[in-house]
Amino acid sequence: MLLPILLAVAGAFTLALGSALQERDAVRAPGHQVARGGFLLHLLRQPRWMVGSAAAVLGSLLHLVALSSAPLTIIQPIGVTGLLFAIVLSAVFTGRGVGLSQIIAGTAVMAGLVGVLSLFPHAADTPTMTTGAALLLTGTALGAGALVHLTAHWMHSSARAILLALAGGAAMGTTSGLARVITANAHTDWASVISWLTPLAVVTGVFGALLMQNAYRTGHFSAAYATLLITDPVVGVAIGALLLGEGAPKTPSAQLGALAFTVLAIAGTIALAQARHRNPEAPQGPQGPGHAGTGPHAPTR
Repeated sequence: MLLPILLAVAGAFTLALGSALQERDAVRAPGHQVARGGFLLHLLRQPRWMVGSAAAVLGSLLHLVALSSAPLTIIQPIGVTGLLFAIVLSAVFTGRGVGLSQIIAGTAVMAGLVGVLSLFPHAADTPTMTTGAALLLTGTALGAGALVHLTAHWMHSSARAILLALAGGAAMGTTSGLARVITANAHTDWASVISWLTPLAVVTGVFGALLMQNAYRTGHFSAAYATLLITDPVVGVAIGALLLGEGAPKTPSAQLGALAFTVLAIAGTIALAQARHRNPEAPQGPQGPGHAGTGPHAPTR
């Protein structure tokens, strides 16, 4: 079990590095406050964003390898260690300082999420999922994400960051649940990779990436990444508990503990969303301080 844990930690750092690099070009890219699919095509031509994407892909691959050898309820919480990595790396890349409040809030998110997910039982049976269940999962994630994407234009930047990251995290968590089934079964039969689950996982993952790039575009990177790190593992573990037979807390004390840790993680995320360390290059929302800074070339403050 040690090797999957080490791989998951390495994946968390690499994914945080990639996401912090992606933020800079996502913020500067032309287009509306909530960009459409062509936004990704523009980013594909940016060398730094591509380096960040390569790092994010490597981090995701390390995460998938870890998932192939250990259950969701063990591997998913480890990914939250990337939050403090991401906060520090983003501050370094953009020349901003890291506030003590950000570190405290980030630590609260990490402690809350690790606490709640550690209370889930750690079953390790080879999981299975029907095509119908997979279609329902992906349809729900894509539908909810599309609704958020269409309405996010009218939101304040901090709310937009969190809601886009919630939808993106839900899509990523769905992808993780599908990937858990695909990779675990591929251990015994590589032909199982060729199934309906694989294209569903790819489509959901790409859509989740679009939502997350728009969340980074708001300039509230710490809040967006914290929301991703909460939503992705919670959705993934819920899929593991409800559909893959990995179980859930059964005793009243474990359930109350999970609730308390959840409140702690949510409070930390709200604190990050309210932090003043917003990237000044980010497009201003309709309720932001003025409309002069609505494009990628807006003056910095």
